[in-house]
Amino acid sequence: MENLIIAGLRIDHDVLSDSYVEWIPALRSLDELEFGSPVVFLTGENGSGKSTLLEAIAVACGFSAEGGSRNYRFSTYDDCSNLADALVLYRKQTIPQCSFFLRAESFFTMATQARDYDQGRSAMSALHEMSHGEGFLEIMLSRNAPGLYLMDEPESALSAGRQLALLAHMRRLAGQGAQFIVATHAPILLGLPGAQILQFDDDGVLSCNYEDTDAYRITASFIHHRDLLLHHLFADEEQ
Repeated sequence: MENLIIAGLRIDHDVLSDSYVEWIPALRSLDELEFGSPVVFLTGENGSGKSTLLEAIAVACGFSAEGGSRNYRFSTYDDCSNLADALVLYRKQTIPQCSFFLRAESFFTMATQARDYDQGRSAMSALHEMSHGEGFLEIMLSRNAPGLYLMDEPESALSAGRQLALLAHMRRLAGQGAQFIVATHAPILLGLPGAQILQFDDDGVLSCNYEDTDAYRITASFIHHRDLLLHHLFADEEQ
């Protein structure tokens, strides 16, 4: 697509010859990815490599591995893989200044840095005074310009209602030229119309339909067949 900031990527596996990344099946078999939508979701089980790839994309784009804008320069613990060194990004546009990398696991540290950098100029200074979910959502809702937005498991901080608010905001911004790459397990977010969904599993990284994602199938099964599913789940306890 012509309006994308990053149209895809390629991995140079020679750079990763001694890296734990090569032990992750989905990433070991991945040579190249093309992005076909302004919103790309990376989904799959824990440990499938989606957050590792998202982090590498962020670092290759000039973000701190712990999140923030590209102006944020901080690190509290370096456990970043060397996958970023092996990435070749297919960039079609300059990354806009408004771009942001938001990840759930380092939100507290990033909020502290935001307070120091912002110095009272906006709500970014008061993220610690908000609940985790309110602060998380405030960061994204305050982004109103087309940029590159990377998010790692945003649903971990958000209620179902707040996920819907984020979904609507993503759709608006994507319509204005923003690009999102999001690692998520959330069936609500994955339901965004027109998004490209990339499923990470032992067979690799493959595009799939919403209804074929593990997140949708398991959630739908629980909602529609809860009693039966729980019966099988707790079968050992009933013997």
